[in-house]
Amino acid sequence: MKQTNKEKNFYINRELSWISFNSRVLAQALDPRTPLLEQARFSGIFSNNLDEFFMVRVASLKAQKEAGVTKPSQDGLSPEQQLSKIRNQLLPLLKQQQDHYSKIFLKNLNAENIYILKYEELNVQQRNWVDDYFKTSIFPVLTPLAVDPAHPFPFISNLSLNVAAIISDYATGQKQFARVKVPQKVIPRFIPIPKNLSERSPKQIHTLIPIEEVLAFNLNILFPGMKIEQHYFFRVTRDADLELRDIEADDLMSALEEGLRKRRLGGEVVRLEVSRSMPEQMVKMLTKGMGVQPIDVYEVEGLLALDDLIKLLSIPISHLKDEPHYGITPTSLAKSQQGLYDEGSIRTEEFKSIFNVLREKDLLLHHPYDLFSTSIEEFINQAADDPLVMAIKITLYRTSKDSPIINALIRAAENGKQVMSLVELKARFDEDNNIQWARQLEASGVHVVYGVLGLKTHTKIVLVIRKEDKGLKSYVHIGTGNYNSKTSKTYTDLGLLSARQSLGDDLIELFNFLTGCSKQQSFRSLLVAPVTLRKGMEGLIRQEIEHVKNGHLGHIRAKMNSLVDPAIIELLYQASKAGVKIELIIRGMCCLYPGKKGLSENIRVISIVGRFLEHSRIFWFANNGNEKVFIGSADWMRRNLDRRVEAITPIETESLKKQLNHLLDLYLNDNRNAWEMQSDGSFIQLKPENEERASQKQLINLWKEDMRIGS
Repeated sequence: MKQTNKEKNFYINRELSWISFNSRVLAQALDPRTPLLEQARFSGIFSNNLDEFFMVRVASLKAQKEAGVTKPSQDGLSPEQQLSKIRNQLLPLLKQQQDHYSKIFLKNLNAENIYILKYEELNVQQRNWVDDYFKTSIFPVLTPLAVDPAHPFPFISNLSLNVAAIISDYATGQKQFARVKVPQKVIPRFIPIPKNLSERSPKQIHTLIPIEEVLAFNLNILFPGMKIEQHYFFRVTRDADLELRDIEADDLMSALEEGLRKRRLGGEVVRLEVSRSMPEQMVKMLTKGMGVQPIDVYEVEGLLALDDLIKLLSIPISHLKDEPHYGITPTSLAKSQQGLYDEGSIRTEEFKSIFNVLREKDLLLHHPYDLFSTSIEEFINQAADDPLVMAIKITLYRTSKDSPIINALIRAAENGKQVMSLVELKARFDEDNNIQWARQLEASGVHVVYGVLGLKTHTKIVLVIRKEDKGLKSYVHIGTGNYNSKTSKTYTDLGLLSARQSLGDDLIELFNFLTGCSKQQSFRSLLVAPVTLRKGMEGLIRQEIEHVKNGHLGHIRAKMNSLVDPAIIELLYQASKAGVKIELIIRGMCCLYPGKKGLSENIRVISIVGRFLEHSRIFWFANNGNEKVFIGSADWMRRNLDRRVEAITPIETESLKKQLNHLLDLYLNDNRNAWEMQSDGSFIQLKPENEERASQKQLINLWKEDMRIGS
C-alpha cells in the first residue's frame, strides 16, 4: 500500500534521529559542568559513534543509491535524500566539536598545566627530544608510499590517519605525491614529552604532542634527497558491514574470518576527512584515487580522529574526572558488610550460597550500582564449582577479552559438568573476539553452538541445573546487558536472578530452540522474539486501550535504547488518542513524534545521557491496578521483534515491581541529564530551576547508603 503524505509526517527518519542522539552525546562534551577530561571522553565517544554510523548506516544508504533503490524510508525519503540530510545535519555538529576543542578545551587544559602542542610550539629542548623519539621509535615502523607512473595510488585502509605530502626532487624540481600512514595502533596518539624539558615551572605539568605532528615535521628523514613542499592530514572511513545472512552454521566461522579480513582493509570509501587547508588539487587527487564523491568529503579545521581524545583520561588528575564509582555487592549475597565497596577484596568464601538465596526470593540486579563481579560472575563461579550443579547454559553476545565468565565455563567443563555456550559470531565489531572465545571454549570441552539460522541471538540468559533433594532444579539469570565485566562498569543494565520454575522451564525450551532441537511456539512466562514478543507487546498496549474504553485509567511506561518499529509506533499513537498516558525513556533513536495535537498529545519522551550509557530496558503497564512489568534484551525495533532471538521476562515479585516503578520515577524526574523531546522531533535539555536531580548520581548515592530504589 502506498504511503500517504500524512502518514509520512508521523515518523521521524531513523538516521536523522540517530544523529540527534549523537548530538546529545556531544552536548556532554560541550557542557562546562562536565569535568574537563570527561569532556574529552564524550567528544571521543561522539567521534567513535560517528565512525560506526558511517561504516554501517551511511554505507548501506550509499549501496542502496548505487543499486538504484528508490523505495523510500518510513518518512518518505529516498536513499539519496537521506544522504544529503545526513551531511547537512552533521556539518554544524562537527564544527561545534572542533570549535570546542580548539577554542575552549585546549585553553582549559592549559589552565590545568596540560598542554597538547603543535610541533612549531615546542621549545628547542622539546623539539630535539621529539626528533630523536621519531628516529628511534617511529621511523623504523613507517612505510612511505609515493605515487608516480611506477607506483599506482596506494590502498588506504579503514579508519587510518595519514599524512599526504608533496615532495620534489632537488635536482630536477619534479614534484610528486607521497602518503605515509600514521602508526596509531603501535605508538600513542598523544606522545608525552618529559616534564624536565618544559620551560614552565609546575612539577605536575603534562606536555603532549600528536604523533602525526611528529611524523609530518620529520618527513625529510623519510624522503632523503627530496624537498618537502607541503604536508596535510587525511583520514578514510570505509564500508565495514559484513553481509552474512542465512549462512549455514558450518560455514559461518570461515565466512566470518574471510569477512573480517576484508573489513580490516575495508570496502568502498564512505567518508574522506581532510585538513581544511589542503589544496583543492590534492583533494581531487585523493578523491580520484579512492573513487570518492564530493558529498563524502568532510573538511576539518583542526585535529582529525578525535575519537582518540578518550585516551586523555589516562592523565592522572582526579579532579578533572568523574568521581570513581565501584558499586557494591548486593547485601543479599554477602555474608558480611565488610568489603562491600571494594571490588577486589571479597573472596568467594565470604558469599552466601546464591542457590540458597534464590530459593527464598528473586533478586533484581542493577549494574553498575550492583557489582557485576560479585553477582553475575559469582553466580556462574558458584555453579562451576558446586558438585551438585549438573549443567550450565549461557548466551554470549559480547564479552570482555579477559572474561572471568569464560574461565568459569572452562572450569565447569573440566569439573565434568555439561556446559553449553551459544556464541553469537555475528555480533557486529565483536566477531573476531567471539571466534577466539568459541575456539577456546570448544577446545576445553564446552559444547559451543552458533544459534538459529537466519537469526541473530541477542538475548542475555543463563540457565543452571542443580541436583537437589526433590530432583533437578533450575536457576536462571535473564538480563538486559551483555556478560561483559568491562562494560558492566559503564553501562546501566538490569538482571533478574531467580529459581522460579516457570522461568527455568522456559529457558530449557528456549535453549533447545537455540540449538535447533525444537520449534517452540509458546512459553509460560517469557516473551520471546521472534515467536511471541511482538504479539505480546502489542497485546499489552491494546490492553491499556481497552482499560480506557472501559472507563479505567490507562498508563504505559517504557525505557529502552531505541523506538523505531512502525507498527508499535502506530499502536502507541492509537493508545494516546484513546487517552492512555504514555511515558517513554528513549536513549537513542526515537521515530515517534510526542505531544503532537490530534496524534500523540498523551505521549512524553525523554532521553537520559550521562556518565553511564543507559542500556536497560523496562516495560511497565498499569493494567488497571494489577501492574505488569518486564525487563529484557529487546528494544522496540523491527530487528529485535522479528529478526533476533530475544527474551523479555516478567517481574512478578511486588517489591521488585515497586523498585522498577520508583526507578522509572527517578528517570522521569531527572533535570540534569534528561532531554525532553518536542512535538517537532527536536530535543531540549532540561535544566534545574532549584534542586538538581541527576538520576545516575542519585542512584550512586542510594547504593552507597545501601538502599534500593523503592525498598
